[in-house]
Amino acid sequence: MNQMASLTCSSSSSFSTKLPLHSSTPLTRRRRRSTHEFLRMVTRSCLDDSSALLRAAQYTVDTYVKSGMVVGLGSGHASGMAIQHLGHQLRIGNLKDIVGIPMSVASASEAAKSGIPLDTYQDSTQIDFAFDDADAIEEGTLVAIIGRRKLQSEESIVQEKSILYAANKLVFIIEENQYKGGLEGSIPVLIHSVWRRPAIGQAGPLGGDFPLVTKEGCNVLDLIFTSPIASLAEVAKRLDTVDGVVDHGVVSKIPCTVVIASPNGMKILDKLTADIVG
Repeated sequence: MNQMASLTCSSSSSFSTKLPLHSSTPLTRRRRRSTHEFLRMVTRSCLDDSSALLRAAQYTVDTYVKSGMVVGLGSGHASGMAIQHLGHQLRIGNLKDIVGIPMSVASASEAAKSGIPLDTYQDSTQIDFAFDDADAIEEGTLVAIIGRRKLQSEESIVQEKSILYAANKLVFIIEENQYKGGLEGSIPVLIHSVWRRPAIGQAGPLGGDFPLVTKEGCNVLDLIFTSPIASLAEVAKRLDTVDGVVDHGVVSKIPCTVVIASPNGMKILDKLTADIVG
């Protein structure tokens, strides 16, 4: 039996409109932008393929992390590079008095090797800044999907999202192909553990043979969309109302910045206010 159970759903509507980042596009029926909302794009110097993500990670640390901050340390390849660079900046004295709040065992391990002082997350923890990877970012809205990658039992989407939402400032570091409209594929959904009757072997409250169970005691399902998702925010809103759903991999955080690593230039997108839907 696979570790990840699978639900297959089809999105009934298509992603028919895209929000350009610079134009004064008329208001649409699906999504309207307030006069106080804007997305800012800045193109940096051209980067080669091998260094683009590293430069984006270094830019994130150098631009947003200041001495004395409590910093949420994300999970993933880009976050790992940012953690290493943060540790280097501490060692050479460019930054001081940084405390890291790791989002996973992997980020805690990388931070410890990099010499970053760590603390554990509590509900009352004040986090000045956080950075993280994302599996995908929805074009225009900057709503993110996390948790598609294979999770270990000691990792927690719940904890990762709690740290992201607690941060005063959030940056996602992604590659160019991860930013697009009309997203398809999976959204991880955490549910209360279920008692399943297996065809072979024994089952208990945590499921049958080889279930994936998070440290909170949740099973993880993949909600599969085979056609473009019209609105990640709407999907998240509906999942929040389903009995038995504990959490999911959709992150809608405001304010939010996305640093996009591209061979043609680094792009920085800012989302400062919410869309008005009507």
